[in-house]
This record gives sequence, C-alpha cells and structure tokens, in this order.
Amino acid sequence: MPDIATLLAVLLIVVKVGVVTMILFGLPLPLTWLERKVAGHIQVRLGPWRVGPHGLLQPFADMIKLLFKEDIVPYKADKLLFNLAPLLSMVPAFAVFVAIPFGDSVMVPFINKEVTLYISDMNVGILYILAIGGLSIYGIILGGWASNSKYALLGGLRSAAQMISYEVAMSFAAVGVVMMSNSLSLLEMVKSQSGSFLNWNIFYLPVGPVWFAIFLIAGLAEINRIPFDLTEDEGTLAAGFHTEYSGMKFAFFMLAEYVAMVTISVLSVVMFFGGWNAPLQVPVPIPPIFWFVAKAGALIYFFMWIRFTLPRYRYDQLMTIGWKILIPVALVNLLVTGFMRI
Repeated sequence: MPDIATLLAVLLIVVKVGVVTMILFGLPLPLTWLERKVAGHIQVRLGPWRVGPHGLLQPFADMIKLLFKEDIVPYKADKLLFNLAPLLSMVPAFAVFVAIPFGDSVMVPFINKEVTLYISDMNVGILYILAIGGLSIYGIILGGWASNSKYALLGGLRSAAQMISYEVAMSFAAVGVVMMSNSLSLLEMVKSQSGSFLNWNIFYLPVGPVWFAIFLIAGLAEINRIPFDLTEDEGTLAAGFHTEYSGMKFAFFMLAEYVAMVTISVLSVVMFFGGWNAPLQVPVPIPPIFWFVAKAGALIYFFMWIRFTLPRYRYDQLMTIGWKILIPVALVNLLVTGFMRI
C-alpha cells in the first residue's frame, strides 16, 4: 500500500493539472476581449462596447452563442475523423503545459508545505514540448481532409507544409538555447538566467537576439498567426481547414489557437527572458509569478499588435522565409554559439 506522503504527492499533481486546465480553458474569454480591443484601438475605433461595461461580457455572449449553435457535419464527410480532429488539435496544446514551469516554489500556509509552481520538471522538457506540440498538426490535417471540402483540404495541406518548414528553424533555436543554458530542462534554463537581466539569454551577444528572432518568427508560423496565417486565408480559402466547422468544434480549434499563442509566449519568457526572475532587484518584495505573467502578457500583446499591423505573406514568400532565410541563419548561428561555448 502506498504511504500517506505518496498519496499526497499524487493528489497535489492532480490538483495542479486541474488548476492549469481550468486556467487554459478560461484563457480565451479575456484574450478574445483583449484582442478585439487592441484591434479596435489600432483601427481608431472602440471595439466591443455594447455587451456589458466596455464590452466585458462580449466573450460570454460569444461562448453562449457557440454552445447553442447547430453542429453541422458536411454531406459525405468522414464523420469519425471530422469529430475527432478538433480534439486532436486541442489536446497537444494543453499537454505541453505539463513541462512548463511558472515559478520555483511557494509556501502554502494551510498545508504548511512548499509547493512547486510546475507540474513536472522533466530533464528533457524542451524536447517533450517540441514533440508533443508538433502533434497538433494531425488535427488540422485530418480536419481539412475529413470535411470533404476543397478549401478545407488546401488549408490542411498548407498547414502541414508550413509547420514542417518552420519546426526545423524552431528546433534549431531550441538547440541554441540548450547550448547557452547547458541543459534540456526548462527549470534549469531559468536558473541559468538568474541575477541581473544581463544574464538573460536574449542578451547573450551576439547569438541570443538572433535565436530569439528565429524562435519568434517560427513560433508565429507554428501557431498560424498573421502574417503567417496562410492556412486560414480568408481571401482564397474562406476559413481554411476549419471552414466547415461550427459550434463547439469550431470553438475547440479557436481554443487550441489561443493556447498555442500562450505557449509560445511562456516558452519565450522561459528560454530568453529569465522566466520568473526579476529584471532588477527592487526594494519592495514582488512575487516571482508576477514577473512571469507580466513578461508573458507583454509578448501576447505583441502577437496581437502584429496581427493588426502586418499584411499576410504569399505562400511562396512563406516557404522562402522558412527554407532560404531562417534555416541558413540558424545553422550559422549554431556554429557561432558552439564556438562561443568552446
């Protein structure tokens, strides 16, 4: 029989998984409101305004609409794969958070015990995230193919080519950070950047800024955000791979997209911006989780800002950037990083 300590440890992991899952399910509510407000102010308008004060209840109205909207399955669609695709896209987006640390540890008073602010400290955490995160492409491809629609199929094929192309550059960026931090563990990456903000990997000159730029551009392409949202090109493909989806299945695809944006943001914070480490020593004690959330929030805002600022690339330009620019630059930067470490 397992002892009490083992049962408590298992229970604590279950509680952590439940808390993280609930937070991720709730993220689209504030993020959709924020994104529409950002769009409104960039375009010199108000954004959501009528439903609740400053439109704060608009996301809840959208959620209710999606809950009660008719779930349409196209004629001659592969019903099993059509229904399974949104889950295949959403589950990997959630699973990567098993290895992401949000902080070191905090003391919980009512159990009088230190609790770590991560579910698992994997010694190969970055490899796990790259492997699991790449599985979401199956949901997009199957959703496009099973819809029995030429637009959805073209969107799925575009997404497959795009993710394969940019995952190579993203993997090189991850290798560069592993070389700078001398560890595959995300927790160790953060600890190697402790102290002043000058210890952050983004300031590991001259290679740090290059790795961050490669990771950021490849991340934008991985999560299908403008200017790399060729899989959902409204001008040529209606809505791309999820053209035929409605109701909660469509909501699952959108949930996966927002969670993926948060994933790239928090990974950038962990790998390049010192995680929960404060940029400078401040006289007032500030919880480390505040710095983590603030940095991730700034990057999320940056992604939203880009969406309503830059135009969409053509598909040939998208492939050119991935194969002819990012990968050669990453290879050269990898050599420079290796020489610097030696």
